[in-house]
Amino acid sequence: MTVRFEWRTSLCATDFPAAAYEALRLRVMDHTPFNALAWMVASQQALTAGERLHVLLGWQADELVLCLPLVASVERFGGLPFRVLHHLGYPLADRLALLACVEAEDLRKALTEVRRRLPHALLQLNELAGEDSVLTAWLARSSTAERRLSCRAPVHLMTDADRQEVSGDPRYKLRRARKRIAACGAQVRRITPDATTMGPLLKAIAEVEAVSWKGDEGVGIFADERHRQWMDTAFTALAAQGLVRVVTLELDGRCISYRLGLLEQGRLYDYNLAFLPQYANLGSGRVLLDEWIRWGLDDNWFWIDASRVSLENSSHQLHERMTGHMEHWRWSFYSWRPSGLALGLALRLWQHVKPRLQQWRAKRAAAASSPAPVAAPTVKPPASTDTLMEGEHATPSHSQR
Repeated sequence: MTVRFEWRTSLCATDFPAAAYEALRLRVMDHTPFNALAWMVASQQALTAGERLHVLLGWQADELVLCLPLVASVERFGGLPFRVLHHLGYPLADRLALLACVEAEDLRKALTEVRRRLPHALLQLNELAGEDSVLTAWLARSSTAERRLSCRAPVHLMTDADRQEVSGDPRYKLRRARKRIAACGAQVRRITPDATTMGPLLKAIAEVEAVSWKGDEGVGIFADERHRQWMDTAFTALAAQGLVRVVTLELDGRCISYRLGLLEQGRLYDYNLAFLPQYANLGSGRVLLDEWIRWGLDDNWFWIDASRVSLENSSHQLHERMTGHMEHWRWSFYSWRPSGLALGLALRLWQHVKPRLQQWRAKRAAAASSPAPVAAPTVKPPASTDTLMEGEHATPSHSQR
């Protein structure tokens, strides 16, 4: 059946097909809370003056089979402006599914429709779950295309074995953390907020983040007024649907550490955490992560996921308990317009130069860290010998973080 395309400019309009959107979302197996209409609406309301929302809908008869909300903006690469499209929710949506239940040919037509309506240099979809995707239909239709692994998030499948104390090094770390927490009198608390209690709770945890290292570096989810409003709107709406879970560590009624998560389909997404710096030695993060697992056993959750982690050198504590991982991919499609051709050429050139640059930097760093040669002391050989063998010089070891 032929797909009929329709463009909208808002998800907040009273005539937006919310019921059809939710039906489509539930048909897509990999959907996440970040695909929820409540999250998308909050993301739209957080757009800046230079960003414009364009929503492509695909219909087969009366059934919605595709929804692609794209934000158009101008970004600078090498100091030059280029028109770029991102999926709505970027960069705070940690894991997205492409809401599309169409054949490859229909998806190719969707790309043509996007390029006709929204001329651009680059269309980039970040944090899409799963390696295999119908988006492969777009690769050959782009002047340059890139599919890049952006995250390998650890996940933990809960089983009856989790009812026993964890083994190995994490056991001793948990025991020490619990002893410190008990000694200071702090208490762990589970919270399932609703629309009424979510606001005050977000205010409390935002105050914790503000004085943590995330606040100092400006990288938290409450980093500025725009992000605070975004999170307040999104989490209040999701809390009204029963999708929000929080575990806190409280001392004298004050939150000193927390983990904020979203729960759907029996999967808890560990979205954000922070702690007051003066209580850093308690080890509260590991204790609260263990509390997620205990809560999941009590309420029959199946999975605990690290919502998103760094691709390299991730320090997420779920690595200690992981039973698998979930891959997130970034898809980049460069158009055939002159701006897309130029940006794609720059990418290919950088991919050619980058390995050589990394090798040069590595050699330079190795040379800089090597100790200067030390001249061997002059020793007058004994009369009974012709030569004296030199001893080996030990090379100083270097600690690595």
